[in-house]
Amino acid sequence: MPPHENGPEVGISDDAALVTVIGESLVDIIDDPLRENTAPETHPGGSPLNVAVGCARLDLRTKLITHFAEDPYGHTIADHLDSNGVETIVGGSLPTSTALASLDATGAAQYTFSISWDINGASIAALAAVENSLHVHTGSIATVLPPGNKSVRGLIEAARPHATISFDPNCRPGISPDAAAAREQAEDFVAASDIVKASDEDLLWLYPDRSLEESMAAWLEFGPSLVVLTCGAHGPVILTRQGRVQTTGESITVADTVGAGDSFMAGLISGLAQMGALGALGRSRLHSLSTEELLVLAAYANRAAAITCSRQGANPPTSDELGSLTGSFTARKA
Repeated sequence: MPPHENGPEVGISDDAALVTVIGESLVDIIDDPLRENTAPETHPGGSPLNVAVGCARLDLRTKLITHFAEDPYGHTIADHLDSNGVETIVGGSLPTSTALASLDATGAAQYTFSISWDINGASIAALAAVENSLHVHTGSIATVLPPGNKSVRGLIEAARPHATISFDPNCRPGISPDAAAAREQAEDFVAASDIVKASDEDLLWLYPDRSLEESMAAWLEFGPSLVVLTCGAHGPVILTRQGRVQTTGESITVADTVGAGDSFMAGLISGLAQMGALGALGRSRLHSLSTEELLVLAAYANRAAAITCSRQGANPPTSDELGSLTGSFTARKA
């Protein structure tokens, strides 16, 4: 399938700083046993796709390097990305991937995947995108599943001279059950990144024999400026070489947790963009964020996740719903 690009929505100029996300697109098939006599719902998904949509809804010009096919599920994904202003670069030729998400009584999701990942057909356009980006994000299945994972790693190396890099392992034992191999792959991407974000579940699966704090500190030693941990209702933690901050969780009624971590990641990228802490020229700013700035950043990203948890599916907030980081800082200071 040849690469194709969908134009951004009106309101985001073509010369705006570009955020490029690399990773899988798929269709989430959500099975909620608490809803009797209803068929499973289908929604476009995949962690990188959700991050891309989240960034675009927060007024960042966004491209997604991904794979989906010219089939009904692929058309659903293409329409979703286009309607949210995400430009797409599409490689690969296999059918569109799917993920069956089974919800429990708390709204938490467990996934069963039918997925393929290969972006070789888009290599030229993908390289041009990352070399012209302010920031590049990747993670999830795209960084562990061959053959596409090697293409992703090469794009990250090409991006580093021009862009800051973020990584979220978003571990999926059902796709990559070998924890030792997943750990090695994750550490390779951590070492290539400026910002890494993981959930407490990710770190406990990757490093069952040490504490969350020990794992965060070990990742910081690989080289990133920020290591961010999400802990659900307990709130996120950010660790830097200057210190550690933690903010409380949001008090909300949870509809489900689908896409919450991805909305957090998009909020984090948006917040750092508003701080001028992205891009090769923003690395010094990223290194020097104050404790107060990190607290506001953590709360801002966590608010994005909370909004998503308050409604069904991976439905990240818009900039009107989330507000600006400046507004969050002013509210904190008041």
